[in-house]
Amino acid sequence: MAAAPGTSPTIVEYFEGEDFYHCGYCKNETGSRSNGMWAHSMTVQDYQDLIDRGWRRSGKYVYKPVMNQTCCPQYTIRCRPLHFQPSKSHKKVLKKMLKFLSKGEFPKGNITEEPMDSQMDDAAVDDFALKSKLDIQSDHRPFDEDHNKVVESEVKEKEEDLGAKETKELSQSYTKKEKLGSGKGADLSKPPCRKAKDIRKERKRQKLILKSQTDKLEGVQVQHEPQLLPSEKSKLNQPKSIEDFIFDTLPEDAAHRLEVRLVPVSFEDPEFKSSFRQSLSLYAKYQMAIHKDTAAVCGESEFTRFLCSSPLEAENPPNGPDCGYGSFHQQYWLDGKIIAVGVIDILPYCVSSVYLYYDPDYSFLSLGVYSALWEIAFTRQLHEKTSQLSYYYMGFYIHSCPKMRYKGQYKPSDLLCPETYVWVPIEQCLPALENSKYCRFNQDTKAVDEEQIKELDRLRVLYKRTIMPYNIYKKRQKGPSDEAVVQQYADLVGQTCSERMLLFRS
Repeated sequence: MAAAPGTSPTIVEYFEGEDFYHCGYCKNETGSRSNGMWAHSMTVQDYQDLIDRGWRRSGKYVYKPVMNQTCCPQYTIRCRPLHFQPSKSHKKVLKKMLKFLSKGEFPKGNITEEPMDSQMDDAAVDDFALKSKLDIQSDHRPFDEDHNKVVESEVKEKEEDLGAKETKELSQSYTKKEKLGSGKGADLSKPPCRKAKDIRKERKRQKLILKSQTDKLEGVQVQHEPQLLPSEKSKLNQPKSIEDFIFDTLPEDAAHRLEVRLVPVSFEDPEFKSSFRQSLSLYAKYQMAIHKDTAAVCGESEFTRFLCSSPLEAENPPNGPDCGYGSFHQQYWLDGKIIAVGVIDILPYCVSSVYLYYDPDYSFLSLGVYSALWEIAFTRQLHEKTSQLSYYYMGFYIHSCPKMRYKGQYKPSDLLCPETYVWVPIEQCLPALENSKYCRFNQDTKAVDEEQIKELDRLRVLYKRTIMPYNIYKKRQKGPSDEAVVQQYADLVGQTCSERMLLFRS
């Protein structure tokens, strides 16, 4: 996908070397290591290509963990929504929301605060609260597995019941035979004693005859019943999807009304502007209650820089989704007030989750899980109009931190190989991650990064307000050579992005 006509090119300012920070996962004071750059502007296609190389943004700061050196490697994870089926615990959350909306029912038992957002998604920048969005413990077993176990259990019980019944019948048969033949000799007036094996054969034959007769009778009845279409039969056999729960029609007398609004992150948008104060107030309440921040560090400037400033240029191509591409706030309005906001980026091939903040008074609704399921359903909606948009990116998966493994429960999902940048199903990655924090997932030992730099001279530079290829910049540049820094930047962003994006040099 090329940038839309009139869209500003991506302009980035790369920071030399590697940054060392306190790790929000293992608490190592200087263990977190990453590369970073400031994005003055960025096209959605460039950001799509960057996150497919392990980059991620926080506000306008874009960073990439040094995977083979950082204390807690962070692997980019994506879910495949088109094949997603909610697990047992996911359905529990969806049903809980439905009961609350329709009847006003609260969950039974003690309401305990869920461990959402208890860990930072990355500690790359001290002044950015890079906290995780979906840190919640849920059932590791997918729904299909639970369903299969139930079916297998029922079949086993039926088999055991039939076996016990047959054994009892055989036992009674033997008892009768013993009584009949308890005299001094065989009673010639009675039929000869039959072996148990023969009895079983006869019983089996009688059952087959009975089944054949029953099938014939049922066949007559079925002819008078309406026939289901193949599509209708398949629907009856399918488990309920997330859409069946999320978009279920509520009764007219429902206790509550929930509306989810997609608002572009732009102060030029009237809806974003009118709801800004309420959204800011909710953010501050969330940060202070959940993360124990002080009011001074979750004010308007911090909120704006972290969750309202985005380098992404909004695009509305005719073949794109109706809402266009760019950065958005997905606002959850309950009875006329905002109770949660999911910050997302809509990109050419995916919906990328950035952050979630919610009203702590509604923690009992498991809003972290609910919003993730909503975003998966939303991705499927966008796919109907824009077929290439078919993934849901959940940020980073950190296997070395047990509390951060929950993202792997949104199945099927893939992890990004940190060396060849190909996607590998998470099930194939987990055995290796159990043995080593850092892993190359691509099993092809000959495979390499297809985007590795082949021609550095084709890299584009913005120097003294002039766009030029790197070979021209080298001739005009004054002072010490910065080729090592430029080479590092190029290796990290790849050949394609290096030729499209503008590297700012002063």
